[in-house]
Amino acid sequence: MGHLFSAQTQLRSIKEILREVAEPLDLNASVRLWDGDVIPLGAAADGKFIISLSGPGVIGALLRKPGLETLVRLYATGHIDFEGGDLIDFSEALKTKRSNRKRLKEIGKWMVAKRTLPFLFAKTEVADLDAGFRDDMVGRDESKRKNTDYIQFHYDVGNDFYKLFLGKEMIYTCGYFRDWNNSLDQAQHDKLDMICRKLRLEPGDTMLDIGCGWGGLICHAAQHFGVKAHGITLSQQQHDYAKAKIAELGLTDQVSVEICDYADHVGTYDKISSIGMSEHIGVANYPRYFDKINSMLRDRGVVLNHAIARSSKKSKRHAAKIRPERKFLLKYIFPGSELTPVGMTTDFMEQSGFEVHDVESWREHYALTTRFWCKNLSANKEQAIELVGQERYRLWVAYLAGASGGFTAGSIKIFQVVATKKASKGLSGMPPTREHLYRIDTDQASYRKVA
Repeated sequence: MGHLFSAQTQLRSIKEILREVAEPLDLNASVRLWDGDVIPLGAAADGKFIISLSGPGVIGALLRKPGLETLVRLYATGHIDFEGGDLIDFSEALKTKRSNRKRLKEIGKWMVAKRTLPFLFAKTEVADLDAGFRDDMVGRDESKRKNTDYIQFHYDVGNDFYKLFLGKEMIYTCGYFRDWNNSLDQAQHDKLDMICRKLRLEPGDTMLDIGCGWGGLICHAAQHFGVKAHGITLSQQQHDYAKAKIAELGLTDQVSVEICDYADHVGTYDKISSIGMSEHIGVANYPRYFDKINSMLRDRGVVLNHAIARSSKKSKRHAAKIRPERKFLLKYIFPGSELTPVGMTTDFMEQSGFEVHDVESWREHYALTTRFWCKNLSANKEQAIELVGQERYRLWVAYLAGASGGFTAGSIKIFQVVATKKASKGLSGMPPTREHLYRIDTDQASYRKVA
């Protein structure tokens, strides 16, 4: 029996498995084993992309508890590594014309099961990661939700960390690519501009940005559209950064920012933006959220809700199920977050007294945005590890690469919904076409020149 679990038997078994699966998989990648041998996973493997395994315990851990959680822990702790490119490069190198399902069907399950027996008791340290959220990560019960803890866990990782990948304006939401070849910074500038156009901002308007991030939108709206803008956030680091930016730009008479939960804010505004905010509050709280926005908006004032969305499910049971990829996000990246189909969002908005005018998908824009972020963070690996440690760096790279893949495939989506408050009957005051979104009015152009 001891011979079955010996180091020599383990190496021989894994090499036999890899050689047998290479033909059906046919990937441009190789596996480096703990003895230094490199086994190609396909005839076209050129040796550039290598998956490195630290020891037999990697196989043992996956054998005893297969799934994304184990894979993430092994990657985050360095037991699995990728060489030859970042995770975006790897995902592209692993693409083939044949579907994964068809290729996996050709692999002999009995052969794999029999030859993985030597790893049954092989162990490696895969304890809980230090970077995980330690409290209730789902937060479906509003009375027990800790919104400040959720927001600060994600956003107070540190401004210096976010600077490594977000771009010069520190915009942490989907860019808008007027041309797919545009830079990330250009796309983020154009995104801010498009949001302001959709809100129909005019000089003198009062504007609230809920979840204002590092202040990019409120500053842009004041500089280029002449509004008086106010931002609220629950992140101390975002607040401090935005306040310093406002002062540096000389906008203290026009722009302000405060730490405040949306539910506690008081005021009346002409225009309200919610950019990447509603995903953080939980679907059960949408009626409260949109009721609150409605209470702060003047009649026929404009609101723009920009949010990541999931596909609609056939039943509530399917919708409530927490899939492995979402569990990963809840535990390590976005505790308390929840996605909903765009149709459900518009339903909630109408129930709260809004008239929906425009719904636009930006899915492919976010696929490209997160691709930029992942590549930027990977390119600044050493600085990132110095700031947040290897574990958290790897978790974030995996999150950004997974997000880019999800938006590219269409498994996750993002929409902008434009609506007006419908307190009274009659015309909305919105323009008859969308032309205003794609041209600069003479008055606005002259205002910008003066500003």
